[in-house]
Amino acid sequence: MTPDRIYPEEPVDRFERPPISFEDRDGRPVTVRDYETTDEAFESLVEMYVAFDPEDRAQGIPPSGEQQVRDWLGNILVDDCTNVVAVVPDGRCIGHATLVPDGSGAYELAIFVLAAYQGAGIGTHLIEALLGAGQEAGIEKVWLTVERWNHPAVALYRKVGFEAASTESFEMEMSVRLG
Repeated sequence: MTPDRIYPEEPVDRFERPPISFEDRDGRPVTVRDYETTDEAFESLVEMYVAFDPEDRAQGIPPSGEQQVRDWLGNILVDDCTNVVAVVPDGRCIGHATLVPDGSGAYELAIFVLAAYQGAGIGTHLIEALLGAGQEAGIEKVWLTVERWNHPAVALYRKVGFEAASTESFEMEMSVRLG
């Protein structure tokens, strides 16, 4: 994670801003919206992460254990981070994506979708809405790391405009320029 990471020269196209409502590939209604700072929204997010499948955790996140989840969320649900959530009609959170400043003027992206909702197009809408919110906030550079054997995730990131920036280890670093 060096501040001298490589970003594409050209910015990607504009992304739609949340809220975005759609039916996923399984016909389930989903809305991607900005995270609202309410106790109810926080508890829904905690509930989602506590239910997260341990096999879907990467690089130590999301953490396991309710108190660890609460502490972690307390660090990323703050004003200098951009957060969007995917919710179903009953208000349950089924996905979350965040842009966290890295101290060098760029932002790290992290995205999580519950296993029962993966592969249905929700991740694409979640990332596009997050990048749209980032563009609106004036964020220019975004990066992420992904395990190189996670082919569905790598394909998703490429689909929305990320390019490989570093492939030196078992994790691939990818980046995008928003503006």
